[in-house]
Amino acid sequence: MPDHLDTASLIALARRAEAQDPGPCTCTKTPLDGWQSQPLSLDETQFREVGTLMPEDEPEPTFSEYLPGKTTYWSPDAPIAPRYFPYNRCGVWECTSCGRLYLRYTEGGGYFVDRRIRAVRLALIEDVPL
Repeated sequence: MPDHLDTASLIALARRAEAQDPGPCTCTKTPLDGWQSQPLSLDETQFREVGTLMPEDEPEPTFSEYLPGKTTYWSPDAPIAPRYFPYNRCGVWECTSCGRLYLRYTEGGGYFVDRRIRAVRLALIEDVPL
């Protein structure tokens, strides 16, 4: 299992990733500022998991969401709050070509499974208690 990342560790990774100027990359062909179903065009071999936001000591993390103001789950400006759903079920992945960071998790419903992905933006990470 990948190492657990607390909010401070996620912020440090995001700061490092955003300090680079990688330019265009195939991982940015589809805008991933808000949650999206993982595009079929995304090359899985281009990513490596660098950690998880899944709490180590909590077998069933909360399904409560942190969506202040008029943000929604799908909003590109929705905060990234690691203790809240869906972030508390995410792996943190890095593009091995450009160093950009992404959050990924699998949404499961009654009759479907949807792999979702969202780009990590430092300015959106919030250390909000439950």
